[in-house]
Amino acid sequence: MTEDTPQLYLDADVMERNLDRLATFAKENGLNFRPHVKTHKSKQIARKQMDAGAVGVTVATLDEAEVMIDAGIPSVMIAYPITKAEKIARLKTLAERAHIIVSIDTTVGADLLSGAFSEESVDVWLKVNSGLNRCGVEPGEEAVELAHYVTKLPGLNLTGIYTHAGHAYGATSEDERMAIAKQEAESVVTSAERCEEDGITIPNRSVGTTPTVFDAGVYDGVTDIRPGNAVFYDMVQVGLGVAKPEDCAVTVKATVVSKHMNRIVIDAGSKALSLEKGAHGNESVVGFGCVVEHPELTIEKLSEEHGVIPIDADTDCPLAINDTIHIIPNHACVTVNLFDSYVVSTGEIWSVDARGGSK
Repeated sequence: MTEDTPQLYLDADVMERNLDRLATFAKENGLNFRPHVKTHKSKQIARKQMDAGAVGVTVATLDEAEVMIDAGIPSVMIAYPITKAEKIARLKTLAERAHIIVSIDTTVGADLLSGAFSEESVDVWLKVNSGLNRCGVEPGEEAVELAHYVTKLPGLNLTGIYTHAGHAYGATSEDERMAIAKQEAESVVTSAERCEEDGITIPNRSVGTTPTVFDAGVYDGVTDIRPGNAVFYDMVQVGLGVAKPEDCAVTVKATVVSKHMNRIVIDAGSKALSLEKGAHGNESVVGFGCVVEHPELTIEKLSEEHGVIPIDADTDCPLAINDTIHIIPNHACVTVNLFDSYVVSTGEIWSVDARGGSK
């Protein structure tokens, strides 16, 4: 196992425990488990999720889709609107190799996909806006209107409605987080039920941002969950109260490279930890990650290759030059994307196969 730093370290036992919890939850509640792979970006981990009972995976980009299909994943949902001609051409090629589900939230997107698949067919899911105010039609009548439009177009099989309640990351209390979970589930189920009142069958009703998945997933009428971050967790999830530090499977191993009267410096900067301190308006963390061995220390400042930890000149700091520490990142998804590979607790090296796959 490499000892050089900074390195991306993965505790396989913790990851397996997180994965088992999700898979068991899905099985016990009769839900399809369709995890988002943008967190781990790994063929190895995606295969483990499939072995645990996932029906397929969710991706954000066609690059990620290609990596997962190359790994033998049989079903891939692309939870991002595909409208550009170059991307639609790539999508058609991918659809020849695996079952593809495509996101739609506009009539323009629907027309473009229909034009490309008019002689074949592709499954599509409508995205509804459950409060994040990013992509998605409004739940209820607007979703029904788009559903009617889609069902009249050749080549499109409307088989689901989904949402992403990313604003849960901005929740400032447990009550607010629970209210968002309810809103998330209701936006999907209500839209699906209204469609079915008009004779449009919607078999798949999908939710699943990590902070809400265990609450929204038990809502009557939900059939599908798509959590991503929950395979690893991170300090944002700890700050939201949905995980504990011991649930966090990924850390960045770093080395103390300099020590002075009022500070120590580590070799993990923004290129290893990222500059994120929260998500969607909520800075629920302190500093740029949690030092596992010394949680009383705060990584207060990052430059590209340096992390600076203030220390009290009158207090003996337990760390010396060349000591190593493990840092739980604030946001695991973006941290993973900064590395080429995981150093795994089993002694293996696993590739971050879809690193940088932004197209």
